[in-house]
Amino acid sequence: MAAVGDLHCREDQHGRFRHLVKQVNAEADVLLLCGDLTDRGMVEEGKVLAEELSALRVPVAAVLGNHDYEHNQAKEICGELSRVGVHILDGDHFIFEKVLGVAGVKGFGGGFGNATLQAFGEGQTKSFVQEAVHESLKLEAALSHLDTEKKVVIMHYAPVPETLEGENIEIRPFLGTSRLAMPVDHYGAEAVFHGHAHHGAHAGKTKSGIPVYNVAMPLMTKMHPDQRFMLLEV
Repeated sequence: MAAVGDLHCREDQHGRFRHLVKQVNAEADVLLLCGDLTDRGMVEEGKVLAEELSALRVPVAAVLGNHDYEHNQAKEICGELSRVGVHILDGDHFIFEKVLGVAGVKGFGGGFGNATLQAFGEGQTKSFVQEAVHESLKLEAALSHLDTEKKVVIMHYAPVPETLEGENIEIRPFLGTSRLAMPVDHYGAEAVFHGHAHHGAHAGKTKSGIPVYNVAMPLMTKMHPDQRFMLLEV
């Protein structure tokens, strides 16, 4: 599997991902995209990315990120990507050759462990918490319907704090929540991939020991300048 997030494609970037696509075609059997596919959530950016990904010869599963919602054109962006065979997941799953199941959600923030934000006080706080709970429940539903031999999870926000090491500590509660790890630990998975944390750490684990990988492209570029994605065999 090849996995990467935070492509942040802009409308003037024709050809930017040509080499990445060529490498994925040569080295992977499936590509997983972990959100922030576009930079400002514009349908024009989605069209450029779709044009870039149309040369892929492997299946693609993806989730959206916060940037993809900026201009309220997420539905149109999904439409452009779907036309070139990208499977956009939002609380559902994709099955690759009856062996590998991919469950995906965008996720949300809210903090971790004993510092997880609770639904108490102002309505705005309760709405923020409810969004995180809702994303967790969507992931639970997706995983509960997977009975493949192997399964992985993709999301944009982080489900563990370890992969946020390196980000400003003040913003880490807004970069993910351990609520997203709960369904993963309950149903199990070979691995979890996320993006969002450009300056974070690459690897962590859930409480039950499931590997979690931050595959944000800025981080991947620092680690592997000649290969801006992660490869993992399962």
